[in-house]
Amino acid sequence: MSLPQITARIDAACAKADRSPAEVTLIAVSKVQPPERVEAVLAAGHRSFGENRVQEAQGKWPAWLDAHPGTELHLLGPLQSNKVRAAMELFHAIHSVDRPKIARRIADIAQDTGTCPALFLQVNTGEEDQKAGIPPREADAFIRDVRAMDLPIAGLMCIPPAEETPSLHFALLAKIAARNGVAGLSMGMSADFEQAIALGATHIRVGSAIFGDRVPA
Repeated sequence: MSLPQITARIDAACAKADRSPAEVTLIAVSKVQPPERVEAVLAAGHRSFGENRVQEAQGKWPAWLDAHPGTELHLLGPLQSNKVRAAMELFHAIHSVDRPKIARRIADIAQDTGTCPALFLQVNTGEEDQKAGIPPREADAFIRDVRAMDLPIAGLMCIPPAEETPSLHFALLAKIAARNGVAGLSMGMSADFEQAIALGATHIRVGSAIFGDRVPA
């Protein structure tokens, strides 16, 4: 599916939800994609991209960021403590702040450098053992703790369980955000971003619908 087709679907979903398309950032998830596919989307003028791994992004994005001013790079995958500094140097936003240890490490580096990417706190709305993220019952306390570290919380992020209705998880994330005064909602992917937009998503993460199937290294 072409980028204009995805954009048209976003516009339609926003119109149905009585929202402005300007409220929704489309993050083109470029992980494990051949360079020519990413370059084609850059050439089309798109400027928001997502990667899952710091090391993979380090190997390809510095040159693209230099060549395409105004491009924003979002880290969507899990972040290890030893990769935090590198992630903060490369990414404009981190969507996977999923535990106090990572938040503390980010805070320490932010104090040293005086800069910090936009941060999204990951909530494990399905409470799945194999997924990262704070359980919903602990989200309020985690938000308070991160704010106490003087860190900027741009929003919350979730990845619903594959076998469950995603809108239930989007609604739960929106409810947690609303009661804590958090503006951003990173939720919705290729198969369900229209539902996410209806429930308030500000950032949607679309990969295969833009680039085609991934091509593992």
